[in-house]
Amino acid sequence: MKKYFSNRIIIKVIPLCAVVLLPFNKVLAQTKAEDAKMSVFVNGLMSKMTVDEKIGQLNLVTIGAATTGSVVNKGVEDNIKKGAIGGVFGIWGVDQVKQVQDLAMKNSRLHIPLIFGLDVIHGHRTIFPIPLGLSATWDMGLIKQSAQIAAKEATAEGLNWVFSPMVDIARDARWGRISEGSGEDPWYGSQVAKAMVQGYQGSNMKNADAVMACVKHFALYGGAEAGREYNTVDMSRIRMYQDYLPPYKAAVDAGAGSFMSSFNTVDGVPATGNRWLLTDLLRNQWGFKGFVVSDYTAVNEMEAHGLGDLQTVSALALKAGLDMDMVGEGFLLTLKKSLAQGKVTQQQIDLACRRVLEAKYKLGLFDNPYKSLNAARETTDVLTAENRTEARNITKHSFVLLKNSAQTLPLKKTGSIALVGPLADNQRDMLGTWVIAGEWQKSISVMQGIKNVIGSGVTINYAKGANITEDSSFIKRLNFAPGMVSIDPKPADELLNEALEAAKKSDVIVAVVGESQSMSGESSSRSDIDIPESQKNMLKALAKTGKPLVIVLFNGRPLTLTWEDKHASAILDVWAPGTEAGNAVADVLFGDYNPAGKITATFPRSVGQIPIYYNHKNTGRPYDGKGPSKFKSNYLDISNDPLYPFGYGLSYTTFGYGDVKLSKTSLKGNEALTATVTVTNTGKYAGEEVVQLYISDPVASISRSVKELKNFKKISLQPGEQKEVSFTITPEELKFYNSQLKYDWEPGKFIIQIGTNSSDTHTATIQWDK
Repeated sequence: MKKYFSNRIIIKVIPLCAVVLLPFNKVLAQTKAEDAKMSVFVNGLMSKMTVDEKIGQLNLVTIGAATTGSVVNKGVEDNIKKGAIGGVFGIWGVDQVKQVQDLAMKNSRLHIPLIFGLDVIHGHRTIFPIPLGLSATWDMGLIKQSAQIAAKEATAEGLNWVFSPMVDIARDARWGRISEGSGEDPWYGSQVAKAMVQGYQGSNMKNADAVMACVKHFALYGGAEAGREYNTVDMSRIRMYQDYLPPYKAAVDAGAGSFMSSFNTVDGVPATGNRWLLTDLLRNQWGFKGFVVSDYTAVNEMEAHGLGDLQTVSALALKAGLDMDMVGEGFLLTLKKSLAQGKVTQQQIDLACRRVLEAKYKLGLFDNPYKSLNAARETTDVLTAENRTEARNITKHSFVLLKNSAQTLPLKKTGSIALVGPLADNQRDMLGTWVIAGEWQKSISVMQGIKNVIGSGVTINYAKGANITEDSSFIKRLNFAPGMVSIDPKPADELLNEALEAAKKSDVIVAVVGESQSMSGESSSRSDIDIPESQKNMLKALAKTGKPLVIVLFNGRPLTLTWEDKHASAILDVWAPGTEAGNAVADVLFGDYNPAGKITATFPRSVGQIPIYYNHKNTGRPYDGKGPSKFKSNYLDISNDPLYPFGYGLSYTTFGYGDVKLSKTSLKGNEALTATVTVTNTGKYAGEEVVQLYISDPVASISRSVKELKNFKKISLQPGEQKEVSFTITPEELKFYNSQLKYDWEPGKFIIQIGTNSSDTHTATIQWDK
């Protein structure tokens, strides 16, 4: 509904209603009929299978270069011919996949097709921003679109299964895999999980451009102690249910076809062998109907956890509800022996086999084992101009403007720029972590992107200025694969002097700095999350020139940026942007697009504040931030507050928020509340704003979070334009898990908060009784 009053527009924003295409009972009947047809087919196939062939379906092996562990399978060809392998990952491309599928279809006794998987995390060939960057768009349509394009490209190269999305909640920026998820908030992470699953799987997984999603890592993987990869996780059930499990549940509800178990323990039992997790919770409570695969050699690694030898842990995993063993071959080597010894049952083997076969049926592989193997699609659907255009658009929406003093940005398309930093003229680090099939040689560097956008209108004075790091031991760790980090042989002083000379000749300095691709991701935890010292020394010297200093920040995690925030004129966080990195960076630097991203993981002032997240519990001695105070929950040396709070992000324009207006202040039972705020573009640029709704429950039967995100609206405003943004709130938004793990709400006072980030909100109070 729109009302026009001179130059003022008021728009009522209401939730979209679902479009019902068919009566529910008809859809349900169709689903039951398809399930019955699948059951008949699988029953018939399994009646012909030997025990060895059934166990073979539970064996996932790797060939090729896409490995994430120290073990690579051998004898794959012979095992495929024997029917001793159910799936393969590590290869892609029509020719390669067809050759391997032929081994199964032309040589195995029952001709059961293989399933082909790969780590397709933020794009296949066309690479999008890392997932933490994608989440900063606050745009489920764009996030879903990125998954759709990835699925289209992956299937064009013969794949039908992707190990994504990673939906682990992470609140420790030291953990390298925070880059692979959507940040710290369970509600927001749930929205992203749904969008990714729907984007990958589409309306029907039998479609030629659809893949099966594999949700990882189940469960709690992002809660690793000390932020150290593969480390212990230990938390209460309430914290699990309230803060860490919701995105996994959302993925189940979205119809995810498969799950991957995590490396960590849950209640002291490794997730891969945890029956409460894989069966009681995932299947019995949540109703998951797909199959569960282990992470890379996770079955074998239960030995190191102290649960027994390979035969013992393999039997434990099968009985817990694990269906497929990734790479370790514990199932292949021990299950038949365990069956003979009565340590597992035929029914347990049959159940796991059935789930794997059902996945292949849902993908349409029994109808056509070669359904995606169309050589023409490798040229028409992969890394196309259209895909790159979409990537450029999505990428610029992911950027977060962290600082912009004196309207330094956007830059003018005239004059001169000192473009400096080890990431300024760099293609390889544009893609970021987890880009198995990505081709860094086809990415756009920041230097090239600026040239593409501004042409010859601006003089670019380039200097590398510094290496990523000068720490030789660190360099060795980063170069786990050849050429991951290249080091300029020039002395550090010479590199720095070249940057200072470029600055002297320029009107403004653009320093492209931060983390290289191998500084975040799996097995890339960092105890120090500053910008590396070599780069920071360059920044400090450049700041002393007095020229405006713009930092373009590449990072796979929140970094500690207290010096940068104080001394830089502007900071634009571009994460690891992907294939179209340079073009998107230039679009934003020069004002062709006004940044609107918001961070989804809190940026600490110091690593000593970690873990730090907005929706923390209060303490019995809360600190109000008003001056020195003894015997309160605070630090002696720094503020409790983060440098940049959850939901934070600036724009080239400014937005003003009015007071929160409520449709009523006293409610009862299942009534609905409408909370409204007027947002005004008070600046000179058209821009987008993410209006965020938080709710606080100050009195409850257990200690609650200080606030929780419950909704958001992303709006566009012209200069001087106003929009009235409304949220509908029902008792569903008030629910939480109580001490009995019952998901319910309790009557009382609630504080409604609407604002531009989790720390900057306008509030109103209501009373809601049952």
